[in-house]
Amino acid sequence: MYIAMNRFRVSPENEEAFQKRWLDREVFLKTVPGFVSFQFLRGPVREDHVLYASHTVWESHEAFVGWTQSEQFRQAHANAGQGKPLTMGPPVFEGFEVLQNVEK
Repeated sequence: MYIAMNRFRVSPENEEAFQKRWLDREVFLKTVPGFVSFQFLRGPVREDHVLYASHTVWESHEAFVGWTQSEQFRQAHANAGQGKPLTMGPPVFEGFEVLQNVEK
């Protein structure tokens, strides 16, 4: 299993627009081989920003790489960078190989 995360620092005045951009977008992940799950997360509130993260679980690192090279990925990111910037800098990517997974 592989987990891909992007962290975003969002200024408080852009929070509503940032959430709307994510929640109203078309989701292509379900059509990609090896996709397991996706979570859109709101984290700690800091003095100058709110931390958000996208959290995607894949069957393998190879499945994640397949997503990044797919037509669905190109479609999902076609409008990235258009419109008013809503984050404080670019997202920070973090990828994790799952060494242990405990479920109920």
